[in-house]
Amino acid sequence: MRFSGALDSPNRMGEEELRDELARRVLYRDALMLVIDKPAGVPVHRGPASAAWKNNPSLEDAFDVLRFGLPRSPALAHRLDRDTSGCLVLGRHRQALETLGKLFKGNRVDKTYWAIVEGNPDAEVGTIDMPLGRKDATRGWWMKPDPQGQPARTQWQVLGRAPGLTWLALMPITGRTHQLRVHCAAMGWPIVGDTVYGSAARQGGPALHLHARSVSVPLYPKREPISVEAPVPAHMAEQLAACSKPG
Repeated sequence: MRFSGALDSPNRMGEEELRDELARRVLYRDALMLVIDKPAGVPVHRGPASAAWKNNPSLEDAFDVLRFGLPRSPALAHRLDRDTSGCLVLGRHRQALETLGKLFKGNRVDKTYWAIVEGNPDAEVGTIDMPLGRKDATRGWWMKPDPQGQPARTQWQVLGRAPGLTWLALMPITGRTHQLRVHCAAMGWPIVGDTVYGSAARQGGPALHLHARSVSVPLYPKREPISVEAPVPAHMAEQLAACSKPG
């Protein structure tokens, strides 16, 4: 079954409101897997968040609305950053999660992200091959380029340009924490709205312009991969339209 996803709603919402929102954001459903359109600004699970966020629900708090007749709620097959929107894959039961886990670990799931970045790459396509390591053990998941770190590769393609901005398709070959954000920043094109690796203000600035646009999952051996797209989030629509204009 395929569904159309809703566009972004405000970042902060109560648990019941989040349940209603997730029910509207199912992009794909079958017996093994769900793909939802994750809203920006909502963490996928509870963690050591700041005091400003600790009383806000996570996606996992609302997964019970996605059971669709099964006795247990679905669970995450992978993760997206709190401020990243778009395609998020869930397994509907333990066996499905094991299968999906192997596909993601083996880099067999194709993912394409859309990003609006500051600056203009010199080329139209390329590959970033830049190992990543922990930036500071005291700062959670923050990462940095590190020649001794874990291998990390990202393919990219320019989809549009505007003065001072570029619309990129980013295809991660590996799945390191904050890989796309660190790679873009290290290349001199930080993602618009990135308060950690870019120039965005922590308060009052734009939301992170990073969207998990599509995912392709080879879930069934004798079938074509399941390909799903998430609609453009509202907070990125203006900049994407600007970058779509000639010149």
